[in-house]
Amino acid sequence: MKKNFVVTSEQGIHARPATELVMVANQFESEVMIESNDRSADMKSIMGLMSLGLYRGQKFSIVATGDDNLEAVEKLAALLQEKKLANIDE
Repeated sequence: MKKNFVVTSEQGIHARPATELVMVANQFESEVMIESNDRSADMKSIMGLMSLGLYRGQKFSIVATGDDNLEAVEKLAALLQEKKLANIDE
């Protein structure tokens, strides 16, 4: 399962929201990766997520593989939108 997003937060995705995203990703058995600018990182790792330096206007994708991949991506998408961090990029 893959879903595309664009960062909408003025501060980008900084440490506090990144921590929340990592906590949600860790609830799932699936491998959950985040991809941006030809780079990828494990969404279950705060250092990996922060290493991408996601800023306002940047596009990224969340890719999950495993038995609960759909639920993982949907829950992360909901959190990104609820916290006004990113919108789905159709």
